[in-house]
Amino acid sequence: MLTDTQCRTAKLRTKAYKLADSHGLYLEVKPNGTKAWRYRFRLGTGEEAKESVFAIGDYATAPAGETAAQAELRRQGGRLTLAEAREERIKARALVVQGINPAQQRQLDRIRRAQARAITFEAVAREWLALKTWQASTKARRLDMLERVVFAKIGGLPVDAVKPAHILDVLQTAATKNGPTVAAEAKRTMSGVFELAVSTLRAETDPVYPVRRALPANKTQHKRPLEADEIGRLLRDLDGYQRNFQTVAAFRLMWWTLRRPNEVAGAQWSEINLDAATWTIPAERMKMRLAHTVSLPRQAVALLRTQHELTGRHAHVFPHRDDLSQPMTEAALRQALKSLGWAGTYSPHATRTTGSTRLNEMGFHTDWVERQLAHIEPNPVRRTYNHAQHLDDRKAMMQTWADWLDALQQGAKVVPIKHGRAA
Repeated sequence: MLTDTQCRTAKLRTKAYKLADSHGLYLEVKPNGTKAWRYRFRLGTGEEAKESVFAIGDYATAPAGETAAQAELRRQGGRLTLAEAREERIKARALVVQGINPAQQRQLDRIRRAQARAITFEAVAREWLALKTWQASTKARRLDMLERVVFAKIGGLPVDAVKPAHILDVLQTAATKNGPTVAAEAKRTMSGVFELAVSTLRAETDPVYPVRRALPANKTQHKRPLEADEIGRLLRDLDGYQRNFQTVAAFRLMWWTLRRPNEVAGAQWSEINLDAATWTIPAERMKMRLAHTVSLPRQAVALLRTQHELTGRHAHVFPHRDDLSQPMTEAALRQALKSLGWAGTYSPHATRTTGSTRLNEMGFHTDWVERQLAHIEPNPVRRTYNHAQHLDDRKAMMQTWADWLDALQQGAKVVPIKHGRAA
């Protein structure tokens, strides 16, 4: 067997020669001064066995004071000490025993590493987004955030090369430039992407986790429910919003039905039966992915009949201004509130908060209110046995609600009528 001294002091000759170690490992000393580790092996059995040589790397000595990291870099560069060459020979021999050519395996490993580098964070993020069952508008908003906030910094990095320091930089920049809400959304999104990467063996850990508390917790500011006099004033202000009749109509339908802003904005004529005064929203447009039927009060039916004369030839009740094949955007609702001076007091989603609060104050049964809002029963036992839709009760409740809103709009000082909480 060789010694390190023999390897280090091997003299150059006019022709290459070999210094044998053991079990097929030898050091080839070339005239140009290169000393290369080689492993001779036979693959196969009998007459079909073929002798091959595997190039392990070049001979090197470990510098004094070399750290573990420096040693790893040296080995990655193909420069190995005698002891390290013997370790590589053991690994190669293990492959040969399995009938695997170590040279071919090394080439395959290089290809796999190159492919891994090609799997960028952006590629996995787009795959993660495609797997979501969200509405198209929700996906578009999330993709916009990724493109503005995240991809610019880490989108081009291999997903398994992203470190906590990268994540912290994304979050700190987002919090400074875009605010804590966007930073919190970026954090949730990146963690979701890494969950997919880990589960599909494209990353080992979620680098978001170590820095998840680096920024102060984002406290969501929910708009409070409007008081009765505020509801009346808002509805009167909407009456004076002449810029877009369709936006006002969407607001009124939202108030009369207590549906989510995106459900109203995306309403389609195929979902609405004006003769039966019902609106059935399909599962794919509902937050909880369950179809939901809404009873339409007289006011809503009258509004929709008028709207049908304007947009009935299109798929959507409220088509987009610039592309009639698409629905209006929720941004149109928010812009209207901003123009009317209500942006800091009320948001479109607060309509549901207000409706829930006031209907409960009126004494309507909580189950009716919750079903109207399409909320899922939090109690698992009740959820298993209670499948009632309460359509008739909800129809009467929502007609009372619509009449109450009309009275508030007209400026009446209306005290909510208490209704019995019948089961």
